[in-house]
Amino acid sequence: MKKILILIASISSMMMFSQEVVLSRFDLLGGTFSNSVNSSTGKSIKYDEISGSPYIDKNFRDAKIAESYQNTPIRYNSYKDELEFKNNDEIMILPKESKFERVEIISPKQVFVYKSLEGEPPGYYIELVGGKFSLYKKLKTNFVDVSPATTPYGSDKPAYFSTVTPVYYIVANGQAIKKPKNQKQIIDLLPDKKEALSSFFKENKIKLDKEEDLKKIVTFLNQN
Repeated sequence: MKKILILIASISSMMMFSQEVVLSRFDLLGGTFSNSVNSSTGKSIKYDEISGSPYIDKNFRDAKIAESYQNTPIRYNSYKDELEFKNNDEIMILPKESKFERVEIISPKQVFVYKSLEGEPPGYYIELVGGKFSLYKKLKTNFVDVSPATTPYGSDKPAYFSTVTPVYYIVANGQAIKKPKNQKQIIDLLPDKKEALSSFFKENKIKLDKEEDLKKIVTFLNQN
């Protein structure tokens, strides 16, 4: 009898847990999704009618968007700087609230952080290296509107999405270095690590326009 009661309790507990998971994934309400852009021509152009894409990855990927929201399908819109998620079959916009300021895509692993860096407006950044010293990447896509023909015999140039070169930020001591220009700029921000950084730069051929090299610098800082 005791074994039967334990079994019933276990099954009941599993059912409650399963119900909590379902609720945690689908009780989230977000902003209204729109897959179109308003053109200066007065028309609304759908994404599919525009060359290029506002997405770095059009597919939805399971992500942890908060403690109570596991395996939520999301994708990032770099034109609108929004995270879109699926609520059953409906696409919605993730609220830009502190509760959802850190979103972790499970596979391939990628972390989006909603924050305001020094001198920049609040927005989503990809966290490349975390810790006391951090490295972030900002993605942006611009919409280039239809260009009307300049002659009666010409054709309009269609609208398109243009991906902007990513911008990198090294964050240390609450300060952010945007697009590090030279080694001195990094050393000046961290005078207590001047000797260690100077040796690091001498021993490694670092190019500040390379993402992998920026990762090496910030990883080194966190380890020293």
